[in-house]
Amino acid sequence: MVSERGLQVLRAIVQDYVDTREPVGSKSIVDRHQFGVSAATIRNDMALLEDEELIAAPHTSSGRVPTDKGYRVFVDHLAELRPLSSAQRAAIGSFLDGPVDLDELLIRTVRALTRLTGQVALVQYPSFERTNVSHVEFVHLGGGRIVVIIVTDTGRVSQRLAFLDEELDDADAAHVKAAIGGLVTGSSVREGAQSVAELLAHPARGDRLDAAVRAVAQIVGEELDEFRQDKLVMAGAATLARREADFRGSIYPVLEAIEEQVTVLRLMSEMVADDQGLSASIGRENEPFGLTETSVVTGQYDATGSRARVGILGPTRMDYPTNLAAVRAVAHYLSRLLDEDERLR
Repeated sequence: MVSERGLQVLRAIVQDYVDTREPVGSKSIVDRHQFGVSAATIRNDMALLEDEELIAAPHTSSGRVPTDKGYRVFVDHLAELRPLSSAQRAAIGSFLDGPVDLDELLIRTVRALTRLTGQVALVQYPSFERTNVSHVEFVHLGGGRIVVIIVTDTGRVSQRLAFLDEELDDADAAHVKAAIGGLVTGSSVREGAQSVAELLAHPARGDRLDAAVRAVAQIVGEELDEFRQDKLVMAGAATLARREADFRGSIYPVLEAIEEQVTVLRLMSEMVADDQGLSASIGRENEPFGLTETSVVTGQYDATGSRARVGILGPTRMDYPTNLAAVRAVAHYLSRLLDEDERLR
């Protein structure tokens, strides 16, 4: 059983190791922290922490470093979130403020978060299953070329250039637009995709305009299916190379795992949030996902009635209090922006 002072020694070891990257010894704890006891007493506390597998010696006769279990105890019981400075909060606002669509907003979000934390930043798209298609626009470029634009009521925009086999005049393009708009406008993304599938399942009439409608419907269906898929935006992968010394082994498995978005999305979806919407998955807890040398810290943001996650990924030796605070602040700011955008629609 670890005493209250022993837990505070663990806190000191985590903080000093994160700050210095050097194993922490009893003398440095006595010098840096006001425990009011001798180095011998601190050594006894450290021995008990080692027995509980909360710290370990990386080398013989060296100081101690936190284990994954030690980081977990620190995050759950000892970490105090550090409030962001006014400059940091202003930086979040300058990155995210301004009228933009959802895609651009999430790109700005990960850029802001990686700049604040120095870690790989991640943001999950909200679910679009219940999102409605607000309208479909066409830009007829002449001949058989049409730009198909789909807009949802959450601000998600898709645009794709279609090359049709048959040339269309403006009246033909208006006919195709009306047919497709009537098929999906006002429907949820899921319902619109089903309507397109039902249209394409019917036998073709064989006339020129029917062929154009079916060709465009195929494109719209593919874009709606893309809306329904879980997606992740990331920034800051290059920071892993600068932090390579914090990883015991090669960083290439980590790079491969984050390149496979499905792996990270699965991990994020299984993390359990606390009452502030924050969660952390540390070291060996990530073994099923091939990320045993990393920690992932996430917060939840709200978007049109659904929740998604925003967070960071980095080595287990990270500044958890600051990173948790940054993730929480960005999540709150993102929720507020999306809520304001929804109320203005």
